[in-house]
Formats: sequence, structure tokens, C-alpha cells
Amino acid sequence: MIQGTNSNAGKSVLVAGLCRAYARRGLSVQPFKPQNMSNNAAAVPGGGEIGRAQALQARAAGVPLSVHHNPVLLKPESDRGSQVVVQGSVVGKLDASRFTVDRDGLMIPVLESFDKIGNDADLVVVEGAGSPAETNLRHGDIANMGFASAARVPVIITGDIDRGGVIASLVGTNVVLSAEDRALIRGFVINKFRGDVGLFGPGITDIEARTGWPSLGVVTWCPALAALPAEDAVELEQPARRAGDRSAPLRIAVPMLSRIANFDDVDPLRLEPNVSVTMVPPGKPIGETDLIILPGSKATIADLAFLRDQGWDIDIAAHVRRGRPVLGLCGGYQLLGRTIEDPDGVEGPPQRVAGLGLLDVHTVLTGEKVTRPVTGRHVGSDTEIAGYEIHVGRTDGPDTKRPWLQLEDGPAGATSADGLVAGSYLHGIFSSDGFRAAYLSAVADGGRFGASSYEQAVDDALDEWADQLESELDLDRLLTIARTGPD
Repeated sequence: MIQGTNSNAGKSVLVAGLCRAYARRGLSVQPFKPQNMSNNAAAVPGGGEIGRAQALQARAAGVPLSVHHNPVLLKPESDRGSQVVVQGSVVGKLDASRFTVDRDGLMIPVLESFDKIGNDADLVVVEGAGSPAETNLRHGDIANMGFASAARVPVIITGDIDRGGVIASLVGTNVVLSAEDRALIRGFVINKFRGDVGLFGPGITDIEARTGWPSLGVVTWCPALAALPAEDAVELEQPARRAGDRSAPLRIAVPMLSRIANFDDVDPLRLEPNVSVTMVPPGKPIGETDLIILPGSKATIADLAFLRDQGWDIDIAAHVRRGRPVLGLCGGYQLLGRTIEDPDGVEGPPQRVAGLGLLDVHTVLTGEKVTRPVTGRHVGSDTEIAGYEIHVGRTDGPDTKRPWLQLEDGPAGATSADGLVAGSYLHGIFSSDGFRAAYLSAVADGGRFGASSYEQAVDDALDEWADQLESELDLDRLLTIARTGPD
């Protein structure tokens, strides 16, 4: 099990890299994360959803997606509440004030899923969540030491040196853990190192002396990881990920909604050499751009109010008046319509609100969630597309008579009469190279896009990352630790 001294320590990509490295050695490898908190989710064939980080890890391991890769997924709907998905299905909501009480029973499905995943595997690589040093959450914990203890899984702790204070974070974690939890940790890894690794030799010696844990290696900064999808919205706090090159031939702006979901939809666009993707933070105008993409949202009505609070509705309307296109994906599609109605209180008190009015459609939020992979064609370019749906709601109206997509089971999405505004519930559509090239060329009124394969770029990055871990970590020793257990 890979745990970290803090969130965003690189646990997800470490697990993905280890899965790819050991799978290339001929082992049957499975990823596992007991509990994830993220609004970036992946649809599992046959129904259900898991965190997209676990979908990437399964891809790295070369195994089909399973709801058991991530048995508990918490999807934040507000600052205090989350939707709870257990083994792929929504089971209710969780309030932050009752967090430690309500989750006590979740260890049962977690261990059940862990057993299922491990049945036919030579190796299971487990990802923790947050930090085991959050001692206030230790009672009832299913994400870190609580799981490791119950499943008798040895732990490797990783520290992020890029943010500073890595010696204190590792030594401090050692100090606050109980003796029983401390005994589960079999070593540590330094992650995201920049510069001369030899200069940190005294630091390694100090950590080993203070904790009694051996070093298993120092992992240096890997630029190739920029091609991999981000795990959750924490990544959007990084200025480098938000900013785009305004001098690029094609500029795309994506407003950062407060409950933004599946924002990795735009990741394939980031890899296009002639495209600039700017994630517009709250409080900033959208500004001059060629295309606005409204992303998914976990709380559409709340994000509609948030969007208006930023003045983005005015920016979007002005953009359309200038004859420039807007695309809505999932929740963004719902925002574009004339009304959003929530008669059953799916997102809060029952209500009906006016949308942006850029598409002549109306959305009714329903309690039944749709989660499925889909394939089809983009109507405008007649190119093949593949993606997935994860949404609550039904959208109908005159503009759906001009569908944006034609899926295997019928038309989907809508297009405005002038063709400037379009949307659908489909996520992941820009991963389809032919569609991406055709769509961007139409927006830019010509130009060359989509010359490379996005999926190949992801696999190449995973291979490069696995190569680096083979050279910088003691993978033979890690495998021995996994085989001998925590004792």
C-alpha cells in the first residue's frame, strides 16, 4: 500500500507507474483504492463508477475496469456533504459533521472488494487517501491505516519534496502514528525531487535514523506525467495547470466551476501543440477566446448561481454575440438550457431555475443516475467518438431535434439554430483523435490538429514513468515486502 504524508503527494501516479512496471514483468497486477474523494469518475462497463485515477491505474496494469478497484467513492456536492458511491452504485449522502460515524460500516464492502480484486492477482498495489497522520480521522478509518491494519497490508509512505518540509512530514508522521500503525510501514520514498539527488543524501540518512524506516529510493520530477489525467480538482490549484498560452493559434477557455467534475475532459486538448487551454479561476473574466467549454458539475444548480456570481454569464453571452462557439459537457450542457428543474430535491430543496438560455432545451433532474461507456459519431463531422456518461437528469427541447451526436442507441445532445452552441452528456469525447481534429479545425476555420494519438500519448507516458521507477526505486525489494506482508 502506497500512502502519503499529505494529499497530492503523487500516490496515484506512483501506483499507476508500479502497476505498469510490474505488469511488464509478467505479473498479474491489480490496483485498489479503498476510498476515494473526487468528482472525476469513470464509467465501468456493465454499470457503476469509480475514481478516474483507478481507471488510469487499471489501464496501466492492463486489466478491465471493475467497481471493486475503488469500492467507496465520495463525490463532493458542497463544502459539507458528499454523494456516496459503494461498489459503483449511489447509496446515499454523507454529511461532514457525521463523517466518522456514518462510514463505520463501509469497511465490510471495502474488504469484500479487496478480496475479489486479489483473487486472481499476483500483486495488488493499493493507494491510500490523504494522510495517515490525520489522527482525528483514525477511528473508523477505511482509507489508510484502518484498511492496512484490517487487511494486513504492508505500507510504503511517500513524501512530496517539491512542496518543502519533507523531512518534517515523514518524521512527524512517524511520531503521531500509534505503535501498531507505525509497525505496518516498511519503508519510505521521496517523490518529485528536482536537481542533484546526491545532495539529499544527508536528508535520507536523517529520516532513516529518526524513523527507523529504510529508504526505497528518490523519485525525480517526471515531465511525461503532464500527459496523464489529473486525479481531482486539487490539481487545478496549480497555476501551471490553469494557465494557457494566449498567443496560441486556437484559444480555449474553461470556467472553473465550484463543483467542477471530470475536468480531465479537456486533457487531450492540452496536448495539442497549437491549442491553449486556460482554466479560468473564480473572480477572473473569461476574456477573449475562440471557444468556451462549460465542464461537468456535481451540483449544476449551485454552479449556475456560482457562474453568475463571477459574471461569466455576461462573458459567455458576449462571446456568442461575437459569433464564437460554446460547448457544454454534461453539467455544462444543462447550464446552457432555458431551465433546470429539480422536483425531487436531488441537489437540495426542490426548485426550478432559469439557465443561460443559449440552447432551447429544458433539464429535469431525476434520482436515477446514468453511468455507461458509449460509442457513436459526431453529427457535424461524421467522425467516430467514444466516451462515457455519468449524470443525473433528462434534457429535452426543440434544439435536441438538431442532435450533436448520434450514439449507438439514438441521437444525443443538442445544437442551437445558428450552430454556435452545442452540448451533450458525453464525457471523454476529445480522446477520439478524428473527432478532436475535425472539431478543432472547424472552430479555428482551418489548421492542423489531432496529428498524434491521445491514447498513445498516455500509454507512452505510462511506459516512460515505469522506466523511471525501475531505475529510481528498488522494485525487487518492494516486491519482497509485498510478498512477506507487514510483519
